[in-house]
Amino acid sequence: MDMKFTTSIPIYLQIMDEIKRQIATGVLKPGDKLPSQRELAAQLKVNANTVQRAYREMEVLGLVETLRGQGTFVRRSQAIVEETRRELLSRLVDDFACAMRSLGFDRGEALELVRSAFERIEAGEGVEEQ
Repeated sequence: MDMKFTTSIPIYLQIMDEIKRQIATGVLKPGDKLPSQRELAAQLKVNANTVQRAYREMEVLGLVETLRGQGTFVRRSQAIVEETRRELLSRLVDDFACAMRSLGFDRGEALELVRSAFERIEAGEGVEEQ
């Protein structure tokens, strides 16, 4: 896992978001084992307590389960994938709508921008990633 952290969001939340993204996109599948807390902390060059907090929060949310002596795994439920995808999508849509409103666009203009972006993607032109 390779991450670039931003200073405006706590690192443990950024780690959680990356793992959620990997679940939503199928990189991590139900039942997959996550790196140990120490391994991930070393890989990301963060404090092990930060990774521990991320794992603990994800366990409370039901995303992962820790089996004593075996490690931490993505919960064995296909529903977790769809729930995670919906959560991320909802957050993206909310952020987009707020950004469009703050830039002075109305609903129709924002929807037209989305339609146009889909048309470019479907035509193979792609869109710029940020």
